[in-house]
Amino acid sequence: MKGMAFALGLAGMLSAIPVAAHHSFDSAFDRNRTVKLSGRVTEFQFINPHSFIMLAVTGPNGQTQEWHVETTSAGSLAANGWTAQSIKAGEELKVEGWPARNGTHYARLSSMRHADGSAVALWMPPGPTPLPGG
Repeated sequence: MKGMAFALGLAGMLSAIPVAAHHSFDSAFDRNRTVKLSGRVTEFQFINPHSFIMLAVTGPNGQTQEWHVETTSAGSLAANGWTAQSIKAGEELKVEGWPARNGTHYARLSSMRHADGSAVALWMPPGPTPLPGG
């Protein structure tokens, strides 16, 4: 009986981890402000439940800041033609997004351009960006 109670308790704790890690858009990001960043990709994480682009951005003081830019899930990106190689380390990108409410170098992606200014299609066919939090 103790073993069964332990197993159920452990299963309950483990199942709560993904829920605790997920957040609502408005609790994490400020939809009333945007941040524009230009930087070099240091890493692209093509993962669920959200993919991430890590950017090395030169801050106002000349120091390099590491920004984490969150986008939608790998599954949603893949459905729109993306792969884990769609963004490569070393690539220069210009991104715009909603900043984290807590003031960290973290944002939710709204649009992205290559260094030459050409748009990166987030959705196939290219069109308006869906509502945040999707």
